[in-house]
Amino acid sequence: MKTFIRGGRLIDPAADRDEVADLFLGDGRVQGVGEPPEGFQADREIDAGGAFVCPGLVDMHVHLREPGQEWKEDITSGSRAAAAGGITRVAAMANTAPVNDHPSVTEQIRATAARVGRTRVHPVGAVTRGLAGETLTEMHELAASGCVAFSDDGRPLADAGIMRQALEYAATFGYLLILHEEERSLSAGGAMNEGPHATRMGLGAIPNAAEDVMIARDVLLAELTGGRVHIAHVATRGGVELIRGAQARGLPVTGEAAPHHLFLTDAAVDDFDSYAKMAPPLRSRADREAVRTGLADGTLSAIATDHAPHEADSKNETFACCANGVTGLETLLGLTLQLVDEGVLGLADAIYRVTRGPAEILGLEAGRLDVGDPADVCIFDPEAQWTVDPETMHSRSGNTPFLGWTLRGRVCQTLVEGHVVYPFSEDSADG
Repeated sequence: MKTFIRGGRLIDPAADRDEVADLFLGDGRVQGVGEPPEGFQADREIDAGGAFVCPGLVDMHVHLREPGQEWKEDITSGSRAAAAGGITRVAAMANTAPVNDHPSVTEQIRATAARVGRTRVHPVGAVTRGLAGETLTEMHELAASGCVAFSDDGRPLADAGIMRQALEYAATFGYLLILHEEERSLSAGGAMNEGPHATRMGLGAIPNAAEDVMIARDVLLAELTGGRVHIAHVATRGGVELIRGAQARGLPVTGEAAPHHLFLTDAAVDDFDSYAKMAPPLRSRADREAVRTGLADGTLSAIATDHAPHEADSKNETFACCANGVTGLETLLGLTLQLVDEGVLGLADAIYRVTRGPAEILGLEAGRLDVGDPADVCIFDPEAQWTVDPETMHSRSGNTPFLGWTLRGRVCQTLVEGHVVYPFSEDSADG
């Protein structure tokens, strides 16, 4: 299938391109930009006049819940949500049941994703068996089965000696470790950020230091071992400063910001709103501004949703006992454009942070639309406004803290390998 995307505003920060230009796709690749390749005969034409065309979005931090917790989300529903959000690649975290700590689990995830045929799913393998923090997995075997990185996300790796071993192992092969940073002796019993809101509400509190001391430890271990470290969902000003300092010393340390930490603060918990409970927790306004600054200056080079779907019962318990996590796949584009509207990022930098930025961290051939690149494309109307409503969204769970927000930027079409995967129709991958 050869596709001609006509007249869109093509925004490809990785190629330093922002212009009205035609795009020509064939055999799963970009075959031409601006001018058609010789002899190109389109089987399909997409009129993108008035729309923006950019590389398909890459979300490097997603929980698809399959295998084992399909009532929360599965690869089919998660892939539909991603496609509806313009996301063409997701990195699926390892905290499934069974844990993705064996090649058979990796292969099951990949086979299911291939059958669904929407978003490309890149499994992330566990660092330790069963996420128990005690025995390293066979990372080399997991990588050979298709894992693109390694993480015990959802659980911090508490033992510094095990972390050193993991980094030494990973450094041998150039593997990336994605780290959930939490010192549980400091966060134990906490449900929200330490500060006046927690005091007023009588909730157990989690200090910034619970994140910062672990980030500091792992920066030092990255320096010791040469292992590549990526800090997930950075939420504190201290964390941003530690990563910035590590990068200034030339260490292989990167970081990401989640939309909820870029827009919300611990004030969102004031009504005991369980949709505003996540780990790490929403922090202070000063922390939020520091994370925004870190994103703007490139210290944090990716926006990643930490999409963590939960069924209603998990969120309907008391705030201290309810599950952590929020959904985010379908709101990623709209919230990224809101960062542009609020002057946090320019348009090109914003698109980069959700395309080429995360792709580079993961080592994926993605996030750009030059000749020869994969034909993964997001076409969106930059002016269309819509209201966040779980009833109209595609994730199996609706635990979003942005309920009722009006966002701009509506995805018109998503293409993976040149095939239209959104809107969902007979032309879509799964019919």
